[in-house]
Amino acid sequence: MRNFLWLVLLASLWGPSFLFIKIAVEDIPPLTMVVGRVGVAATLLYLILRMQGRNLPKFGVTWKHFAFMAFFQNALPFALFNWGEQHIDSALAAILNGTTPLFTIILAHIFADDDRLTPAKVLGVLVGFGGLLLLIAPSLLEGMQATTWGLLAVAIAAACYGIAIVYSRVNLRGLPPLVAPTAQLGLAALFVLPLSLFIEQPFSLPAPSLAALGSLVTLAVFGTALAFLIFYHIIERVSASYVSMVTYMVPVFGVILGVLVLNEQLGWNAYAGCALILAGVMIVNGVFDRSITWLRRPVDAAIQP
Repeated sequence: MRNFLWLVLLASLWGPSFLFIKIAVEDIPPLTMVVGRVGVAATLLYLILRMQGRNLPKFGVTWKHFAFMAFFQNALPFALFNWGEQHIDSALAAILNGTTPLFTIILAHIFADDDRLTPAKVLGVLVGFGGLLLLIAPSLLEGMQATTWGLLAVAIAAACYGIAIVYSRVNLRGLPPLVAPTAQLGLAALFVLPLSLFIEQPFSLPAPSLAALGSLVTLAVFGTALAFLIFYHIIERVSASYVSMVTYMVPVFGVILGVLVLNEQLGWNAYAGCALILAGVMIVNGVFDRSITWLRRPVDAAIQP
């Protein structure tokens, strides 16, 4: 239950991100928004780190891991999502983002010794994905706006998340709090800054609106700085497969925001979709393993004669 609550908290921070991205990208170009998002978050975390009398580790092998995470979990997927959401509807973005657990369970089985592929994980991911489809079914039935490049961009971003989740579980456990997210986000800002200056030339653009700036700051503080602190806390405690299930829970908070902010009415599909997503998370977390033995049997063991 404790692990589940941490996952819910992470989803609640990432859930509104798509809303803030939609608002901010109206006035702030995609690459510039990535720089602002991760740059503000990294600065905030570094200030807290220094206030605690601590510092980042000396340059070495660990920084190679930070650089890998900065590229695959921040720089590349953030830029792809920011650009992709300009060319596809948010419902399609949510579906493609929901493929992250599919990438994760396969990669974790190959690279993580403590995260073998089991029938429970496969079943849980499929049940959760079914819940995701059901949750956003009304949007799917409407006229969808999408381009091939937009779909490809978001799909690659989802794959990047799967790679990063497994990589962090294998290579970045046991570090002091604040260190990994601070270094990772700082490097991500350095990666994207030259591209932003060269391609988008943000200093030549009109000043963004207060709504766009407010969205960017909120995204940086809550959806990035605080979210990645919690992400690294969770990755210490549970498997990569389980952490990836947060992508199914994110749209649930989008639905909640729709009810609270836009006074939207929920249909039966919303309740059923949320229930399936919850069931999928519980299955992947092993809630039913004790009562159903075959669910926890590793797939490679199950195919042995």
